[in-house]
This record gives sequence, structure tokens and C-alpha cells, in this order.
Amino acid sequence: MTDDVTNQPPPLTGGNAWRGDPLLIQLAERFSDSVRKDLDGLGRFVLTQEAQELARLANAETPKLRTHDRQGRRIDLVEFHPAYHALMRRSVANGLHSSIWENGDAEIGRRHQVRAARFYLTAELETGHLCPITMTSASLAALMASPKLFREWAPRVTTRKYDQSQKPPVEKTGLTLGMGMTEKQGGTDVRANVTKAERAGGGFYRLTGHKWFMSAPMSDAFLVLGQAPEGLSCFLVPRVLGDGSGNGFRFQRLKDKLGNRSNASSEVEFVNTIGEMVGEPGAGVKTIMDMVTLTRLDCAVASSALMRAGLAEAVHHTRHRQVFGTNLIEQPLMQRVLADMALDVAAATALSFRLARSFDEAASDRGEAAFARAMTPVVKYWVCKIAPPLLYEAMECLGGNGYVEEAPLARYYREAPVNAIWEGSGNVMALDVLRVLNRAPGLFEDVLAGIDRDLGAGGRGTIGVLKAAMQVAGTDEGSARLLTEQLALSAAAAELRRLGAGRIADAFVETRLAGQWRNTYGMLDSRHDARMIIDTLYPPTN
Repeated sequence: MTDDVTNQPPPLTGGNAWRGDPLLIQLAERFSDSVRKDLDGLGRFVLTQEAQELARLANAETPKLRTHDRQGRRIDLVEFHPAYHALMRRSVANGLHSSIWENGDAEIGRRHQVRAARFYLTAELETGHLCPITMTSASLAALMASPKLFREWAPRVTTRKYDQSQKPPVEKTGLTLGMGMTEKQGGTDVRANVTKAERAGGGFYRLTGHKWFMSAPMSDAFLVLGQAPEGLSCFLVPRVLGDGSGNGFRFQRLKDKLGNRSNASSEVEFVNTIGEMVGEPGAGVKTIMDMVTLTRLDCAVASSALMRAGLAEAVHHTRHRQVFGTNLIEQPLMQRVLADMALDVAAATALSFRLARSFDEAASDRGEAAFARAMTPVVKYWVCKIAPPLLYEAMECLGGNGYVEEAPLARYYREAPVNAIWEGSGNVMALDVLRVLNRAPGLFEDVLAGIDRDLGAGGRGTIGVLKAAMQVAGTDEGSARLLTEQLALSAAAAELRRLGAGRIADAFVETRLAGQWRNTYGMLDSRHDARMIIDTLYPPTN
């Protein structure tokens, strides 16, 4: 009978994304018992049928813009499916938007790492709704440039309550924050912005202009760049005023994006929009960079998680699917492909958490402060860059089953490019690396010393290669990507070594630092135990 289904793998549900990830468990081994218990519960939720259905619906039933009500009044509202709100409610309750800013001694010294673990597991489920979560958390860093605004807004943000109602901020139980930086004529070149900010009295400014990309348009307030008399400045702009009226936001349309579909991104015009300046006049870029640095960490963590989720689907499929009378995972070629991908996922994950650790320890350790400043663009560049090709390869492991929209891999694949583009594309990241190299070369001396220490004898020669690449980049701006990728691979290898990853670290070092040029996955040779790599990083479950 054609209705009988055979040789089709069961859905990857009912397990635990935390317990099934030995590397993540190791990265969290110093967390408190209560945090690990929370991660265990989150890992179980992520792989429930209910959670998977929420993720599917939030992306299938995309946000819709309502500019006017039925009587013709301007309302400028974006409506979301209840599944989106359910995901937001859970992530806010988990403190993904606020935990690094909360008072108390819980997990002090590891707040970024603890949050990264929660963020990672959540991103394995659905990453689109994490855009407003990321911006809310990161926006508070920029608000610290104006202590008065921080004192007013931070307590309302850190309530761990999700409030989707359309009310003035003072009347809500919880707030989210967004940002609007780029304009149609400039994009990344925000100094070309033309939005004007004119003094309106009482410390307020009136903004007139537009933003070409403003994500999460239902946030309660936004950090916006505008041209004040003193130059480009940063402003905090509420969407709804204290009397309940709109604050001059005129949403033109929602972007029809390749992926990231659960999250609305909009084009907006400002008409006499009221805002307060954040930071010093004319220092808008400097003020907002503290926010951007935190968002880049989230980009790397989310991309690592997307790769983990996608490869887990591929491994699961090949363990259950038979060809020519044998499970796919027993086929030598498939083993090499999966193992090769597993090395990159492990390295990307380890490197992202290495960056989170540097954020935690920067205040007390010079080497960690150097890593945080110099390596944030490096980590963001490499981890986000490798996600799309890796997820395509994972999709190919499923063949046609991976290419259809019912499979989550289609969503992962469409989602993957956004993190490489958002908050600085590849060239912007590489130029940031050169900027640090030119302005504070001593930072890289500290970074290289740490890489050399953690790599040990197995990485002999790597530091010399990196120093040579830095010397070339000093006079050849076009070589910046070469330097950036070499730094990322070396730092990832060093972290795998530090974690004691044994033969997995050996295989990464030999194939990424000392291997031949490669363009696709499956390039491991027989010296490396492909099946061991797969089963270690993706333990079989019965």
C-alpha cells in the first residue's frame, strides 16, 4: 500500500538538546546546579513537538503591517501570530533580554556565558524572535552613556515580563528596545545619514527623516541615529508617547526577507518624532558601538546554534535512513562529510563561548580585555560566514527531504545569512580588525600570546603565520579577510585544545591550520576517525 511509510526517519523530537550536546555541557560545567537544571529544562523544551510547532508557525504566519484602522486613523501596528508571542514570552521569562544587567550575585563573573548557553539552546529552536531579544539586551549598554535614561528604562526592561500591549512605556509591565541606524542612501555608512534632530526644548529633540531597516518595529523604544547641530548623535525614541498617542512613526512597509521571517523588519519615516539624546552630542557612533559589540556576540552564538541544529538533523537522518541495505551513517563518504562538518560546528561553538568568557573577564584580566576588543569582529566574521554553506551541506545529507519546507533545515538555511550581514558584513568586520591592528597593535600581542599558550606544541608555526599576515595587512588592506580568517581558525583551534578536545582538536588543527586548500566538506582523510568524531559530538540515542 502506498500509505505505508517505510525507511523515513522519525521526527527529531522528544529528546533533550542540552543532554545531547557534550560540548555545551562541558562549556557549562562551572555553572551552578540551578543554572544547569534550567538548561536541562530548556533543552527538553526545545525538542518538544509543541516548541517545534511554535517555531514553524511563527515563520509560516509572518508579521503583517496595519497602517490604518477601519475608520482611516493612522495606527502603524505590526501584527504577529500568537506563536511568535509565545516564543517571546518564554525567552523574556528566561531573561535572555536582561540577565547580564540584573542585580544580584547569581553567576557573577559568568553572566555572559550563562546567557550564551540559554541563547544557544533557544536559537536551536527559532532565531527570528531573538532579534528583539538581542537588541533589548544590547541597547542597555548604549543607555549607560546617559545614567539618567539608564535609571529610568533599565528597571522596566529587566522585569522578565513580556507585554505586547500598545501602551505608554510607563504603563507596561515589561519593555523591549530596538534600533534604527541605516538609511537608504548610506547603509553601513551611517555618517551619510540625513535624519535631522532639532532641539525641541526641555532636553528633547524632534526627529525628521527615515530608516531603511528598522527591525522589531513593535519595540517600545528605539536607539536612533540622527544629525544634531553638533553632528551625528544617538537618541532614545519611544514609539508611544506618555498620553498614549503615536510618536510620529510612519511605517512604509515590511521587508520581504529571504529568511528571519518571524521577525518583522520595516522601513519607517519619522514625522516630528520626539527623542532624548543618549551620550554626548556628535558622538552617536561611539555611543552605539557598545551596543553593536554585544549584538555581534549574539550573532556568533546564534549562528553556532543554527549549525548545531542543522547538523543534528542530518546526523539523525543518516542514522535512520537506509540505502543499499545499510544505514547512511555507515557509508564511508557520508561519515567523512558529517565528521568534517562536526569539526566546524564544535570549533564555532567553542570560539563563540570563548568570546563570551572574555566579556565576563575583561574587567579583571588584561588578556581577556584584549581578546574581547580585538577578536569580536574576528569571531563574528568567521562563525557567521561558515553557517550558510554548512547548513546547505547538512540539507544535502537529507537530499530532497531536506529541501522541502516541512523540514526545519529549509528554515535554518534561509535564516543563516542574516547574522553575517547584520551588525557589519564581512568586509566591515575585516576592516574593524585592521582598525584595531593600526590603533592598538598591542592588543593582538596579548591575543597571540594566549593562542600560542593554548595551542601548545601542536600549533607550532601558527603564530609566525599570523604575524606575517598582520605585517602584510598593514600595507595591503585587501588582505584583511585572509588575516581575519586565519585569526579565527587559530583561536578556535586553541580553544578546542584548551578544552581538552583530544583527537577532535587534532583533526581541526591538521585540516584547518595545516591542511591543504579546501572548498567543500568531506575532506578528512583516513587518519582521522570520522565515526568517533560524530558519535562524540552527537551521541546516539535509542
